[in-house]
Amino acid sequence: QVQLVESGGALVQPGGSLRLSCAASGIIFSINNMGWYRQAAGKQRELVATITSGGGTNYVDSVKGRFTISRDNAKNTVYLQMNSLKPEDTAVYYCNAEILGVSSVWRNYWGQGTQVTVSS
Repeated sequence: QVQLVESGGALVQPGGSLRLSCAASGIIFSINNMGWYRQAAGKQRELVATITSGGGTNYVDSVKGRFTISRDNAKNTVYLQMNSLKPEDTAVYYCNAEILGVSSVWRNYWGQGTQVTVSS
């Protein structure tokens, strides 16, 4: 079955950098939009960044200029490069992808989440 697995979360100091990865596995015919969301403790989940199959990107204002979303279609993987990290970036980060699989319908899938903690 289709599965998304995130990796790369860690404890980092303010101003540091991390790169998150999310790989899709299973029988996959096509992947359309992919994105990253985050949920801080006690807060609702918010959209961080999206990327289309053609490479078009969008970001929430709070991360513009600091985060970069990218994808490697050959590897069915989406990345989030996070620079100049701030304590307010602390959250569980989730990837999302719209995938066409053996069900023959487009479905949205979620990863299990990876913890990013920014603290001195």
